[in-house]
Amino acid sequence: NFAGFAYPFVADKVTGKASRLRVVAVEPAAAPSLTRGVYAYDFGDTSQMTPLVQMYTLGHAFMPAPIHAGGLRYHGMASSICELYRNQVIEARAVQQLATFEAGVLFARAEGIVPAPEAAHAVRGAIDEAIRCREEGKAETIAFNLCGHGHFDMASYEKYFAGKLVDYELPQAEIDRAVAALPKV
Repeated sequence: NFAGFAYPFVADKVTGKASRLRVVAVEPAAAPSLTRGVYAYDFGDTSQMTPLVQMYTLGHAFMPAPIHAGGLRYHGMASSICELYRNQVIEARAVQQLATFEAGVLFARAEGIVPAPEAAHAVRGAIDEAIRCREEGKAETIAFNLCGHGHFDMASYEKYFAGKLVDYELPQAEIDRAVAALPKV
């Protein structure tokens, strides 16, 4: 979803048509492959059956925390996104689970659409950018991709409202352990 939405803008940035453009990928702090992973060859799966792919990865042996954005608990990132990040064409930011759900609730109350937890990461990123603009006294256009509704995630929102969700900061020791299992290429 990120690539499909952002790449047309990235093309303008790379060709110089939109030099001031910022593209920010937002990921969960519990599975921060771009912001804390290493750039290396890794398997795309835990069973080591896929071809090796160069990517930012937490290591195929990474075991994700049980956060409520299941689609974002993968150990790596798409290689094209990694290449753009590595070359500083795009930025990346990791956000915590509670702030993400807070953003999802705020968006639902304002727009009438309950975003999926994965999509709420983009909402959180947009809100953070709007706050930054307000604090810096800047007027900027902020676009984000709301790629999924949260109708099947209502139990997660219920846990959020009940105070049963917690933030999870991935310990560096976990990353180090999983990265140690990377193939030697």
